[in-house]
Amino acid sequence: MWSPAPGISVATLQRKTHMKLEKYSLGIGDRFGREGKAQLAALEMARKTGIELVPVWNKSHREHSIIGTSPDDTRREADDAVRENGWKHSYYVDADHIGPQSVDLFLASSDFFTIDVADWIGIPPAANEGEEFVRWVHPYLGSIPLPGTSTRLVVSDESVRAFVSKYLLAIGKASEVFGRIAKGKLDGKRIIEVSFDEAEIDQTPEELLLILAGLAQKGIPAQTVAPKFTGQFLKGVDYRGDIEAFSRQFDVDLAVIRFAREHFELPSTLKLSIHSGSDKFSIYPSVRRSVQKHDIGFHLKTSGTTWLEELIGIAEGGGDGLTFAKKLYADALRSYDALVKPYLTVVDITPSRLPSAETVNGWTGGEFAATVRNDVSAPRFNPDVRQLLHVSYKIAAERQAEFFQLLTENRASVEHHVTENLYRRHILPLFQE
Repeated sequence: MWSPAPGISVATLQRKTHMKLEKYSLGIGDRFGREGKAQLAALEMARKTGIELVPVWNKSHREHSIIGTSPDDTRREADDAVRENGWKHSYYVDADHIGPQSVDLFLASSDFFTIDVADWIGIPPAANEGEEFVRWVHPYLGSIPLPGTSTRLVVSDESVRAFVSKYLLAIGKASEVFGRIAKGKLDGKRIIEVSFDEAEIDQTPEELLLILAGLAQKGIPAQTVAPKFTGQFLKGVDYRGDIEAFSRQFDVDLAVIRFAREHFELPSTLKLSIHSGSDKFSIYPSVRRSVQKHDIGFHLKTSGTTWLEELIGIAEGGGDGLTFAKKLYADALRSYDALVKPYLTVVDITPSRLPSAETVNGWTGGEFAATVRNDVSAPRFNPDVRQLLHVSYKIAAERQAEFFQLLTENRASVEHHVTENLYRRHILPLFQE
């Protein structure tokens, strides 16, 4: 496992984290890197109503590989949008879901780093490797009252040792990746997020507390942490699960964040990150109430839905755009298994509810758009079609020249949909009743 170099203390590393993430931040993923200005326009509209959000452009190594882009392209999109829109506030570029094999590719272009350690959860560390951690958390054994709640966490020697077996290797990997970032960004221009959200089961509040203790022990100055919450956070559709159970867990997790801020050597800006947060409309009221209650912000990632708004925009225009959308859907049906396989844990599609290519071929542009747009009150809305198209951006990437031409021809419509989707469906419900 990585540890600070001789003569460099954990405290020194944390003091070198000069960038402080603002209270509220929004991950604005953009598959094709064409909608930076339209996305930023939504945050500008929010500021006019008193909602202060900062944008974080994020794109993973997998997405870059599929589209044929590089991290430098994401940086260019962000810088161009900020310059052309006259944005005068902070903004960031996220190296999304990086690990030991991909971190170096993002060092030059990124200042926000989402370290994904889910692959190492459940793998025990080497024998005796956890003894230092066990000793480090010993003062916190017992019943811990959480501020702002009636909950008390019970941490025992047995639960700590179970945690070591399940999570310590993952924290070690986060430490290794952070070490590479620290050496590559000596100017301190870095914001660190650690992601556990792609684990098979959600983390308990006790486990989240110990995760934060482990990050603090290793000197990882995480400003956001992304646990896996109860329920299903599927790509591009609303939350599925027990909303009350999520609300209770989210509220207690925020109390854990408050405790960690006070007791561990972690940044005062530490907050929760909600991954696959786009379209989770039914939980936004719970998020709003809890962050207001605890006076802690959030980071919410809305990756992927921008691409769907682009598709809606060109389909509504009719003509070649609608033809493109219909053909893409037909190709997606034929390539269903290959498209869905990488996303099996984050999509839940019932194939029998997918209309045939022949049926879709008879739709108007308005009918296609109404089927895909995430409006549960609309009779035509089909979440199965939306999820399939969400993971079908690879097909558009293979026909990129044609797709980009259609985006240019339908620019006004596409930008309208991208901006409205972020502003009215996401930002306003997160901040206003």
